[in-house]
Order: sequence, then C-alpha cells, then structure tokens
Amino acid sequence: MTFDSLCGGRNLLTRTVPLIATIDLSHNLITLLAQANQHSLSRYLRSHYGDRTFEHLYRWNWFDTALLIPYFLVMIILAFYGMHRYQLVYLYFKHRKNAAKEPPKHFEQLPRVTVQLPIFNEQFVIDRLIESCCNLEYPRELLEIQVLDDSTDETKEVARNIVEQYRAAGQPIVYIHRTDRYGFKAGALDHGLKTATGEFVAIFDADFVPPRDWLMQVIHHFAEPEVGMVQTRWTHLNRDYSFLTQVEAILLDGHFVLEHGGRSRAGVFFNFNGTAGMWRQITIGEAGGWQHDTLTEDTDLSYRAQLKGWRFKYLQDVECPAEVPIEMTAFKTQQARWAKGLIQTSKKILPKVFESDVPFHTKLEAWYHLTANISYPLMVILSTLLMPAMVIRFYQGWFQMLLIDFPLFMASTFSISSFYLVSQKELYPRKWYRTFLYLPFLMSLGIGLTVTNTRAVLEALLGIKSSFKRTPKYRVEKRGEKSKAAKYRKRLGIVPWIELLIGCYFALTIWYAISNENYFTVPFLLLFVVGYWYTGLLSLLQGRFERWRTGANLEESSPKPFPVGV
Repeated sequence: MTFDSLCGGRNLLTRTVPLIATIDLSHNLITLLAQANQHSLSRYLRSHYGDRTFEHLYRWNWFDTALLIPYFLVMIILAFYGMHRYQLVYLYFKHRKNAAKEPPKHFEQLPRVTVQLPIFNEQFVIDRLIESCCNLEYPRELLEIQVLDDSTDETKEVARNIVEQYRAAGQPIVYIHRTDRYGFKAGALDHGLKTATGEFVAIFDADFVPPRDWLMQVIHHFAEPEVGMVQTRWTHLNRDYSFLTQVEAILLDGHFVLEHGGRSRAGVFFNFNGTAGMWRQITIGEAGGWQHDTLTEDTDLSYRAQLKGWRFKYLQDVECPAEVPIEMTAFKTQQARWAKGLIQTSKKILPKVFESDVPFHTKLEAWYHLTANISYPLMVILSTLLMPAMVIRFYQGWFQMLLIDFPLFMASTFSISSFYLVSQKELYPRKWYRTFLYLPFLMSLGIGLTVTNTRAVLEALLGIKSSFKRTPKYRVEKRGEKSKAAKYRKRLGIVPWIELLIGCYFALTIWYAISNENYFTVPFLLLFVVGYWYTGLLSLLQGRFERWRTGANLEESSPKPFPVGV
C-alpha cells in the first residue's frame, strides 16, 4: 500500500467522521423537536379536552340563559338557510334532465319583438349598448328598439344623438325621454309599453352587450304558448379587472347556476333578473303590469305572472355579457337595493303565494327565496353575541361545543363555500379549483355587507320607502384601464366607520381566543375581521386607490370631496 493511498484513506476518514457526526446531531435535533412538538400538542389537547378537573363545576345562571337563547335561535335559523343551499344543489343535479336546451318548437313565422333599453345617467356605456342592440340578428321589419331615457345629465344629449345616427342609417330605433322619473325603472318600462308594437319584449340594462344571435336563441322558446318569460345567464365583461370583480363574478355565478338552475329545473318559481330576458307582452298585462312599490319590480312581476299560471324558462347556456361594479360603494348600493327589494316583495307577494293552490314545495321555496336576506340582521345579532357566547360555551365544555355549535356552524357557513365551488365547477370544469383561493374572501365579503344590507332590510320591514338607486357603470373591462368613477360616486356616510369599528371588535375576540388558547375559533373570527375591514376601507379609500392607480385627476369630473363612500 502506497503512501498516497494511505493519505487518501486518511482524508476520506477525516471527511466522513464529521459528516456522520453532523447527521447524528441533525437527527437528534429533529427527534427533540418532534418530541417537543408532540409534547406541546399532547399537553394542549390534554389540558383543553382531556382535563376533567373542573368537570361538572359549571352551573347555569339567568344571564347565561338569556344570552344563549338568542344565540342558538339565530344559529338555528341561519343553519336552516344554509341547509337550503344544499337543497338547491340537490335540486340542480336531481332534475338535470329538465334543463332547458333547444326549443321543442319553432315559429313558422317570426313574431314582432320590441327591445327596451331603460337608462339613467349612463353616458359611458350607452353607445356600446345601442350599437350591440342595433346589430342583433333579427328581421328589421319585425324589430323595434326603444331607448327609455330618464337621464338628468349629459346622457340625454349623448343618447339622443346616437339614436338619431342609427335611425338615419335605417335602424328601427326610437328615443323616449321622461322628465319626472315616476316609478323609476318600472315606470320607464311601463311608459314604453304604451307605444310598444312587439308581441314580445326583450329588456337590457345599460351595461349589457347582447350577442348578435341572442334574439334568435331566445324567441323560439315562446313557440310554446304557456311560456311567459325566458331568462338568460349573465356573464362578466370585466371579471378580471380586480380582485373585487372576481369575487362578485363568483357570487353572481352561484345565483345564475344553482339558484336559477335548481329552481327552474325543479319546476318551482324563480324570477326575471331585470335584464337579459324576454317577456310575452300579454303576460305582463295579465299579471298587473310593471309596479313600482318595491325596489325589485322584476321579482314582483315574476311571482305575479307565475301565480297566474305562466311558465318561465331559464337558458343557462345562453349568455349575455355585462359589467359588474368596479367599486365597493357601487357594489354595496346594488346589494342593498336587492336586499331591500326582496324583503318588500316578500311582504307583498308571500301572502298571495300561501293563499294560492300551488304545491307546498313551491310555497316553501318561495319563502326561502324571498326571505333569504333576513339573515343579514341575524348576522348582526350573532356578531354581537359571539364573543360572550364563546366565553360561556368554553367554560361549559368542549364536548358541548363540538356536539352542538360545530354542526350549526357547518350548516350555516360551510354551505356557502360548497355552493359556489359547485357553480364554478359547472361553468369552468378545467379551472374551477382556482375558486378555493377566493373562498375565504368571498365569505368575508358576504359578512362585510352585513351592516349595509341590515339597514336595507330593516327599512323594508318598517315600510320606509326609498328611491331606486341604480348601479353606475364606467365601461372598464381590463385590468389597468382608467375609469371615470368619480362622476357618479356617492358621498361618504357613517356605514364604513361602523364596519371598521365592528372589525376592531372581532380583532379583540381573536386576541381573547388566542390568549385562552382557543385556536380553533381563530380562522372563523378572521373572516369577520377581514370582511368588515375590507368593505369599510374600500368604501373610504376606493377613490384614492383609483387616483393613485391611474394618475387621473378625479376632482376635475366631480366636486365631491374625498374620501367618498356609501
């Protein structure tokens, strides 16, 4: 053996020994850490869920009873509405064969159609709307387009000039302007019907862009004489504009896929959505016409028509693109109007539904549909009671919480996530899993709307009337595009500050939960904090974000000071 080989062996030995020592040390450290973690976890589980030292020491008292009765009552009611979401999913898949596809009959001769375009101060999108409607594929001699304009700003001149240009080019379009706005959108539609010549009436809001073949895809479904209304599915032009618009799109998809899909397939009542649908004009008349005593005149007329025996159809595969609100304030205004309008409609319509001879399951579904927004005041009550109830339930014992509170929580909240996951899987089977990223924020946004929608619901319950506040649109479709949102942005109110304050309250509940090592409740409480802070801060600072992002001088188009909001 040579000297070199001996040296090489010694070098190998000197390199190997430290390596073995290092591996051994690392193994020992990992073992110690695992033992420590195991010890810590076992200690936590034993101290919180296995220690029976203070078992049976808790005693009920009148204060705890008075607090927990409304707490559990609210949780149970919310759980019923949560279970109803599961039922809609069940109905959707159970009656899949009933989905409306191709019309069973076709008109031998196409009927005359009137297209109504109700607008109010929509100067940024009116040209796009009129252009898309004038490009609709339908015989010109059988088509009439009505621009029903109640505007009070520059939109009047813009719309009138566009109509004159298309009319000069041979398009069958007329411009009708009202100055009093009596009845708001319902009044404008009713006013247009007085001169409408179409046997059927299609309606599009200002931000919609109906495809060329939309009329031809819809009209033949009315060859069945009992069909009174056909609704198509909304899609979203600016879905990818921002994180907020992504979440809004998921919310609307859930409504149009599982609510409309489940109800229409099961043969129970569902509603016209105010746009992207077509009516048989005689149906409107027999149902009592457009009425403006609620803020959801579309749902009101829908139920009156279906109580008269008219059948509605929903075409999930026929799409009609539109914009979703790009600002939190506009989104909250829209949601509040829908929440108030549905409660108003429930007070007006539900007695007639229950007095009718429709099947019981139709009556029950109508109850769930029209009263669903009552959950917002209940969420306010739950928010108030959550922290003291959490303290009481903690000292009553973990088993009671696991046996009672957890199932109620799963029924009332987990149903939301599963509801929207299913809808996205139906629409986007290849990329629906991305919805998981949005689910926490989707649930938080629903929580954050609680204050605004609670006020709207209480106004409806108390009979407080308010004007129809339309949702402004700004013709922005892609991320980074500039908007003129300041033009129609609303002034600041107290609601965003209340939302921030409630968010702080839930931040304190998180601190309490962590200090008491009640870690399982923290993710749930975080949803409340994120929801209230997100909606509050965006309402206060949305205008500033827009100015920083685009570099625009928004004060030039609006004299209203920042910050602005609901």
